[in-house]
Amino acid sequence: MKYSESNINPNILMGVSEMGFTDMTPIQEQAIPLLLQGKDIIGQAQTGTGKTAAFGIPMIEQINPKQKNIQGLVLCPTRELAIQATEEIKKMSKYVPGVNAVAIYGGQDIERQFRKLKGPVSIVIGTPGRIMDHMRRGTLNFKKLKMLVLDEADEMLNMGFREDIETICREMPKKRQTALFSATMPREIMEITEEFQRDAKLVRVKAQELTMPLIKQTFYVVKGRQKDTSICRLLDYMSPKRALIFCNTKRKVDELTLVLKAKGYSAEALHGDLSQHQRDRVMNLFRNGNLELLLATDVAARGIDVDDVDMVFNYDMPQDMEYYVHRIGRTGRAGRKGRAVSIITNRERYKIESLRDYCNAEIKEKEMPSAGSALTVKAYKNVSEAMDYCREKDLMPYMKIVYKKCVEEEMDPLEVAAAFLRVSLGEIDAQAAEELQSSKQKKAAKKAAKAESPEKNGRGGRFGKKEKAGREGRFAKKDKAGKKEKSLKKEKGNKNGKRAKSADKNRRHDAGRGRARKR
Repeated sequence: MKYSESNINPNILMGVSEMGFTDMTPIQEQAIPLLLQGKDIIGQAQTGTGKTAAFGIPMIEQINPKQKNIQGLVLCPTRELAIQATEEIKKMSKYVPGVNAVAIYGGQDIERQFRKLKGPVSIVIGTPGRIMDHMRRGTLNFKKLKMLVLDEADEMLNMGFREDIETICREMPKKRQTALFSATMPREIMEITEEFQRDAKLVRVKAQELTMPLIKQTFYVVKGRQKDTSICRLLDYMSPKRALIFCNTKRKVDELTLVLKAKGYSAEALHGDLSQHQRDRVMNLFRNGNLELLLATDVAARGIDVDDVDMVFNYDMPQDMEYYVHRIGRTGRAGRKGRAVSIITNRERYKIESLRDYCNAEIKEKEMPSAGSALTVKAYKNVSEAMDYCREKDLMPYMKIVYKKCVEEEMDPLEVAAAFLRVSLGEIDAQAAEELQSSKQKKAAKKAAKAESPEKNGRGGRFGKKEKAGREGRFAKKDKAGKKEKSLKKEKGNKNGKRAKSADKNRRHDAGRGRARKR
């Protein structure tokens, strides 16, 4: 459904159109009509499906510019998500008079927030802890509230905000509209909806819509201790302009960031232990295109809303399948194509199978590119960047220096350029040696496997087509020799019968008794 075909206020549509949106997403198409009718809803959808517009447009519609009270409240789990939602609502309400949205969150100077709240504020977007703080101080008044939204409700519960949410909900007017959005529907969510919502309608994104069709999903199987080397090789081979790398712990985020920085990558970490100033600095660098790689945990990444992320890497596989959907939803936005790459160990293969069923999506296994292939791609990338630099800058003074030196030393300028490229790429010989060593190890492992299981090699292919050839080959002589031996044994057996066997047994028995006597 197109926005132009809806009954939304034309002033809101102007702002939405300016943001570049023409068609509604599935969650918007289902949620907006119900919310415009004044009904409570439960929306099950992950980040990146357009939830902010799904509740933001109906909230803006309900604002009465003549009233100077807070008429809308949105609760978010993180500061980043609160800032993001505020910016989106401001853009949508750009041409709507009397709508003023303010973000309230921890880590920001509270005196500054006091000054903001003294002015005309119609919509407040904030984190539960800071909202509670203002309520206790009496600087927030929700007596005239019309609409309450709980965004990323499951994440707020995971972060321990349940008591705060319940306290805030109880302080709200009974005659209000409540919308709850969550990626998952655990028992705690259902308890909140039963207590604080009235006849809520469930709006759910279908399983086939969980991951965007424009996202190409692949995975690579590596050994656990080779993950750092593998992520570097994939970054060189794929050459993303802007990518997200997800780890399961803050410690791993910091460790991997140091590894990547040491290798010359433009990388920064984002997690809950950073101060607000540090988080803002990192996010601004990433949004402005001055940072190639952003490493984050799942919770910290909830507030990342950058449209042109071309690749998402799962350095660690998430514990829950919902987190996988949240992660890869950061790429392939606004009609662009994206890629999601997971690095797993053999033990984690079952997770890929589960994700295929859950997301109803194709996740292909890929072979890790060789060090030589990655190096070639990186070399071409560096040359392309150098050529772009040549077009933009005046290099005549530097060209004179190179030319003069080459004439003096009788060297080819192309050779000098190749030397610069080699320096920028690092130790080529070391990488080539690593590649050669790994190929040798693979060959040795194959030989060992063949030596251990001759019968399997004799039988050949999966359906036994090579069975004859195998037996006629290297094992044929052994088989004939084996048959001759058996026939000779049979002849001896006919002459001596079973007595030879029993005699052997008696001899062994007597020898045992002899040893016993000696002792």
